[in-house]
Amino acid sequence: MITEERMRAVVARGYGGPEVLELMTVPRPEPGPGQIRIRVEAATVNPVDLATRSGALVEAGLMAAREHTGIGWDVAGVVDQLGAGVTGFAPGQQVIGLRDLLDVSLGAYSEYLVLDATAVAPAPPGVSAVAAATLPLNSLTALQALDLLDLTAGDTLLVTGAAGAVGGFAVELAARRGLRVIAQAATADEEFVRSRGAEWIVSRDAFDLALDVRRLVPGGIDGALDTAGLAIRALAAVRTRGSYVTVVGGSAPLPLRGIRVHQQWISSDGAALAELAAMNLTLQVADTLPLERAAEAHTRLTAGSIRGRLVLIPSEGA
Repeated sequence: MITEERMRAVVARGYGGPEVLELMTVPRPEPGPGQIRIRVEAATVNPVDLATRSGALVEAGLMAAREHTGIGWDVAGVVDQLGAGVTGFAPGQQVIGLRDLLDVSLGAYSEYLVLDATAVAPAPPGVSAVAAATLPLNSLTALQALDLLDLTAGDTLLVTGAAGAVGGFAVELAARRGLRVIAQAATADEEFVRSRGAEWIVSRDAFDLALDVRRLVPGGIDGALDTAGLAIRALAAVRTRGSYVTVVGGSAPLPLRGIRVHQQWISSDGAALAELAAMNLTLQVADTLPLERAAEAHTRLTAGSIRGRLVLIPSEGA
């Protein structure tokens, strides 16, 4: 008789506050053709997890309601088993990956996770699994948003929420592309965003963001990457026929003055993730918690004032 392998995972039972998160024992998933099973060593807690748990994504029509909903997108761990046809990976290899499917019964808050091989990349060398887990969702979001902006070296770029997880990566990647970055950030974060490559700082508390930006760049900036969902306030800083991208769902303003406006929706990309993992980007971990304290992590993230990401550790000794 074959005994079914089981594992621990946190899921949302229904929708609501952190109290709907439940640690359950469930069957260990099996990888299909083209898939990889990862033994999870670290899973990052992101704002999208809060929106999934609360039911906001169901209300927005982005996912269907279900009795149990998987939580968690970012994963770092070890290749446990390869599905048929998978090449380029080996059991025991340290990897990172991104789950970009919303409507699933199991997420990264688990001891094992199955992902398509195309969503997985080798982990950054010399980096702990905890730190590596903070890379996939936020760095890929920043990278894909910058690609949508389609700016060239020497162009000017405003990044709102520049000290946040996506914003920080955006500043760093933009500076590496030769863009001149204006970072919107709190006074306390000025040193941090300058270390990432920002040339100018505008206050997060500015009454008129566009006016402050246009004092630095008369005529307006070439592009804005809006991670804070400021919408028209950020758009007003962009020059006529410039470019604007928001990463906050539903916040895209109308394309006034011929500005190219895009809503960026994340998608997994193992090849791009591998390139990001090799860049030695700045990784920030706020704290680590065991899997069974996922509800506490959600409460802390909701409260705000966290620099870096909270990371869950699914297994003892991982």
